[in-house]
Amino acid sequence: MQSKLESQLKTANENLMNCETDRNRYSTDLLEARTSMKYLTEQLSDCKQQRDKQVTQVGDLTVLSQSANQNINKTLEQLEKKDKYIHLLQAAKTKADSINLALAINLKGVLKDGIEDNDVEIKVDKTVVFINLSDKMLYESGSSKLTSRANEVLGKIAAIVASRTEMEVMVEGYTDNRPIKNDCVSDNWDLSVKRATSVIRMLQNDYKIDPNRLIAAGRGEFNALASNDTDEGRATNRRTRIIILPKLDQFYDLLNPAKAAE
Repeated sequence: MQSKLESQLKTANENLMNCETDRNRYSTDLLEARTSMKYLTEQLSDCKQQRDKQVTQVGDLTVLSQSANQNINKTLEQLEKKDKYIHLLQAAKTKADSINLALAINLKGVLKDGIEDNDVEIKVDKTVVFINLSDKMLYESGSSKLTSRANEVLGKIAAIVASRTEMEVMVEGYTDNRPIKNDCVSDNWDLSVKRATSVIRMLQNDYKIDPNRLIAAGRGEFNALASNDTDEGRATNRRTRIIILPKLDQFYDLLNPAKAAE
């Protein structure tokens, strides 16, 4: 009888312990559930606030929509005008580039006969044609006096320039860095200017190029293409550059749609 009671007591104690374990677990679950509910309640409150804020914003947008649409339309109109202007600029540049490329090809064809390649260099950059001529071909040594070969090559260039009345011609003289001074020349600045002026005079006087289209400039020993430490470099730097470029008013006339289509 006692053994039976002891067994029942043991079973009851085990059941009590299990109940306490379950109670503790349920208490923990209840605490977690309350925490979750609090968090969800806060989220719901935030959502309501966001909803109310969006409703207000929608109301504001409704009020401002007419004004906003007008501003957007004005902006689009301005962008459309700018886009047309950009296309017009591109068309003008393309036309100018094409004109100058054709001019460069003509010049190369005209100048190739009887002239060494290393004495003449022709380039096209954007809307400008550059012709570099060596000093040995154009001038007597240390002088601005033109040679007979200069007359030949400048005559060929003048023939092309004369057929392009919309173009201006700039002549730039360059020297190496070796100092020079004599009865006729003060320094490299003086020599470069006098050489450019000699070319201009020949184009004007001998080939009747309109002087209003001609510009003379001296660059002295500066803007060198090569090092002045070698004979070859100095020879490269002693040059005359003839620049054929569209007059500014002619170029900007290309922005006129009627003229750009010509």
